Amino acid sequence: MPTGYTTPTALAESLDIIAAAARSRREYDAVVPQLVDRVELDATTGTGWREVLFEQLAAQAVTSATVLDNPQQYDDSAITITLEMVQIQTFLSDKTRRNLNKKAWAQMGKLPGEAMMRKRDEDGLTALDASVQMGAIATPVQVGDVASARYIITSNPTERGPMPIAGVFHGYALKDFFDQLVGGIGTYPVPEGATATVFKKGFYLPIADVSIHEDGNIAIDSLDDAKNFVFSKSAWVLVNGMRIRTETRREAHIAGGGDSLFLTDEYAYGLRLATWTREIVGDATAPA
Repeated sequence: MPTGYTTPTALAESLDIIAAAARSRREYDAVVPQLVDRVELDATTGTGWREVLFEQLAAQAVTSATVLDNPQQYDDSAITITLEMVQIQTFLSDKTRRNLNKKAWAQMGKLPGEAMMRKRDEDGLTALDASVQMGAIATPVQVGDVASARYIITSNPTERGPMPIAGVFHGYALKDFFDQLVGGIGTYPVPEGATATVFKKGFYLPIADVSIHEDGNIAIDSLDDAKNFVFSKSAWVLVNGMRIRTETRREAHIAGGGDSLFLTDEYAYGLRLATWTREIVGDATAPA
């Protein structure tokens, strides 16, 4: 016969294990889809979205004695963006659903949708990776790189890139911007202004009128470098096809019965003009 005080340890087999709370792994917001042109492909119009571009015409000087016989020909070209489908499938058995803690169940419902949005952002970053590269590996990204990219875009001799222009950076690269701006703190007084704002809230100030956005979905390679991007909104087109569709399928033959959930989306990114977008590579070592 045991003797002593009865504590929870003594009755461990009689204690129910209940999840008091549940959470899902936090996702980065889908940044790129919010910063590009977005259009819809209408139903019954094929599998590709087509945009026609008309080239510039040239005017010439004339005098009162000129007989003008130099017609300018209209010239066109087109880009076609072919849509692709994306899917995710999950399966949950009836037994799992019956036994699962309610708090855990509440968190699970949003995960497939978040995965689809992350895929959209990652596909956008993959598309942007085709941009002309600036910066240098193993070197912190400089605010001057952002300004250079901005003016390359807006004063491009082929066709000026329209505003707005956005910069998408990994947070580790933005820390270098932070260090550049607040480096003098402790050396000289810091009145209210840009430096004080960044010191208090982090680096989100525009650079040369380029809005700055943090995207942790940007990959960091084995050398601790990341590819960041500056681009005109008009450089990229995100074409949406079908609205995201949700379907369930009964699976009576699996695990004693359950349901598969399918989410399907259809979209594609397309590039209007390569000179309106720049990749800025640079060091993205985790801040110490």
